[in-house]
Amino acid sequence: MSAEFAEFGHFAVTRHEAVTVAAISRPEKLNALTAEFWPQLRGLLGQLPRDGQTRAVVITGEGDRAFSAGGDIAGFGDLDTVPARKAFLTDCLTAFAAVEECPLPVIAAVNGLALGGGCELTFACDIVLAAESAVFGMPEASVGLVPGFGVLRAPSVIGRQWAKLMVMAGERISAWQALELGMVQRVVRDADLLPAAIEIGGRIAARSPLAVEAGKRIINRGVDRGEYGYAAETVAGLYATRDADEGIRAFTERREARFEGR
Repeated sequence: MSAEFAEFGHFAVTRHEAVTVAAISRPEKLNALTAEFWPQLRGLLGQLPRDGQTRAVVITGEGDRAFSAGGDIAGFGDLDTVPARKAFLTDCLTAFAAVEECPLPVIAAVNGLALGGGCELTFACDIVLAAESAVFGMPEASVGLVPGFGVLRAPSVIGRQWAKLMVMAGERISAWQALELGMVQRVVRDADLLPAAIEIGGRIAARSPLAVEAGKRIINRGVDRGEYGYAAETVAGLYATRDADEGIRAFTERREARFEGR
């Protein structure tokens, strides 16, 4: 990575003329998202619009197996106070907001698993391309939690009932199902994913950046962020439950969780 992006270690950043590709770079961990990911995502999306070169951003995952398998659950145990939980969730939500508010178009190129926070990230992006191998899911209820951003944004993208199926039952959705639901705009062969995303980014880059920014801003005006505080408070409360503690322990111990509703 060049010195220009040295502070964004969670990403491998490359330039393709006016399109900048930011690959989530923890392939050995299925690109799981640590606490450092969220401020780095905000920082990167704050820097790129000012560099005088980037007209479109592509977010993808390194390796063949995952866009991102979601939050690094092993680190959830460190959130042992109410202020720490709220701060973490606010950090996540403001990072998703940074994607939506970035003046540049942000394209998700989804390779393999997009689970939890990885799936939520696709809801925040402006355009989503998926490899044929892509799988989307929000399994947080299996560890006693809910996806704070997903419960806000998924209903407007895929509808209330599908959002409930994904959130409450942990339903996983294939690339082709996601296309039918409007969650994904194009499905391509795995080998063609990144070139296809860069090609779309290049077409956008050839248009007026002022028009592109205005179009994104106007379309997103219908997005209501007034519920962010409620979502952060509600999910932070779940972290304090015995069920969440049991779910996280069961995950790290590789066993089935035994939930008691407390």
